[in-house]
Amino acid sequence: MRPSPTSGHVRTAAVLLSGTLAATGLAAAPAATAQPAAPAASATAGVDFVDIEGDGGITLKANVFLPEGASTQPSRAYPLIVLPTSWASPQIEYLAQAKKLADSGYVVVSYNSRGFWQSGGQIETAGPKDVADASRVIDWALAHTPADKDRIGMGGVSYGAGISLLAAGHDPRIKAVTALSGWADLIGAIYSGRTQHLQAAGLLGASGELTGRPSPELREIMKNFLSSNLDKEDEMIAWGKKRSPATYLDKINDNGAAIMLGNAWNDSIFPPNQYADFYEKLRGPKRLEFRPGDHATAEATGLLGLPNDTWSHAHRWFDRYLKGEHNGIDTEAPVQLKSRPQALGSARAGETPTAGGYEGYRSWRDVPSGSRTVSLGGTEELATGRNSGADGGTIFLTGILDQFLKLPPLVSVPLLPRSRAAVWQSERYAEDTRVRGTAKLHTTVTSDKESGTYYVYLYDVGPLGTGKLISHAPHTFHGRTPGKPFPVDLELFSTAYDMPKGHRLAVVIDTVDPLYAEYNPSGAHLTFSSPKGDPSRVMVPTRG
Repeated sequence: MRPSPTSGHVRTAAVLLSGTLAATGLAAAPAATAQPAAPAASATAGVDFVDIEGDGGITLKANVFLPEGASTQPSRAYPLIVLPTSWASPQIEYLAQAKKLADSGYVVVSYNSRGFWQSGGQIETAGPKDVADASRVIDWALAHTPADKDRIGMGGVSYGAGISLLAAGHDPRIKAVTALSGWADLIGAIYSGRTQHLQAAGLLGASGELTGRPSPELREIMKNFLSSNLDKEDEMIAWGKKRSPATYLDKINDNGAAIMLGNAWNDSIFPPNQYADFYEKLRGPKRLEFRPGDHATAEATGLLGLPNDTWSHAHRWFDRYLKGEHNGIDTEAPVQLKSRPQALGSARAGETPTAGGYEGYRSWRDVPSGSRTVSLGGTEELATGRNSGADGGTIFLTGILDQFLKLPPLVSVPLLPRSRAAVWQSERYAEDTRVRGTAKLHTTVTSDKESGTYYVYLYDVGPLGTGKLISHAPHTFHGRTPGKPFPVDLELFSTAYDMPKGHRLAVVIDTVDPLYAEYNPSGAHLTFSSPKGDPSRVMVPTRG
């Protein structure tokens, strides 16, 4: 086995941390100085820094915003919104949005998640203590502010989104959630295709060490995860399930909170597939938004107080389900998508055009209305462990370039070395192709070793042979009989991509990608074939 070295990924993650914080608008933000606890109801309009007792008696550093005039109207109750901070972010992360919410009539309490910065305790990675903290913060707000016990919402970005969803499954007082750039299935997010997302995990681990105090359990999990310790795989999966909102889906549905989910197509920490799957299983009021960008970049300008679609939609969601305002958000198509890199033509049958370049759909299942098939015919053999030049890019950088410059990872498909990459191409399409949803691979693999890893890429190929990455996914297998073929079905990461007419689709498979772990023994070979009775193919969902 050739697991990627952990030290290199941790060093890379530490370097990338500054870019991460910059992307979320926090790089230049000084840490807030906590003040002694005081009844927030006595505060005038503005921020009040307080201490809140969390689970187990630890101190959570928090800030409170009240609506203007709240202190002069002690008999009036206001809807409450609780915002847990993102991973590695200081307690001032949401100041701009908290003030806007308070100005519109909310009591807002934002707190630094346990184990980070000045809050006490250790990093539990959205474990039971973090969920209990959320309820303790609600308790404190009801006791110390003019918050209405019947109108409570939670929300946040990334880590704050995950904690908010988990809390909605444990505290029935929560009536509305806006979970932005979060996760529903932690295993499905960073261990998809049974392959460690090493750059993502390394970044989280390094930033946690730099800004907080990881628990011994978290350090052990990260050590085993980054070193590809398969002996601890079941333990790591159980740890992740305990921290996945999808595990508590029945409780979330029973409690009935109105849930808005938002994410970016190129989220390199929490890919969109697991949010889409979770959304389809929610029974209460719900909304799903996907747009171009990387992890938390879609929300970044809003954290600086600038106009921002994601946050304006989140405010409308709270207004509808905490204030009862009939603002139309519940009558819009609940699935809202913005494609990359640019829209082609106008709305088609079955979709609802909305403002700002969004497409509206009745459900995630309704997004594709057709498909294109790329046949993976013939037999292709690859020598593993040799980089072909095709890869998923670099964490954060790739998604940001795609979001702002419409520049996804590029390859010259004709120049890809065929000993290192298997390549299949479609015919040129005579009309625009609007890829919408989740492409699915079916193939037959033969390995001369019992374990192996490969990566599948879907490209938009122009007339000169330049391929723009549409989607990709990793896949790892273990315990296979050498020399015996076996079928594989793999979902690529969901996306919305507009491909001009005259272009073609290409599928590329290789065995090296710096984003992920690799389990290819030295000298191993992989063969991809297409049996007559079970042809290999990639089904690409499209919108007519």
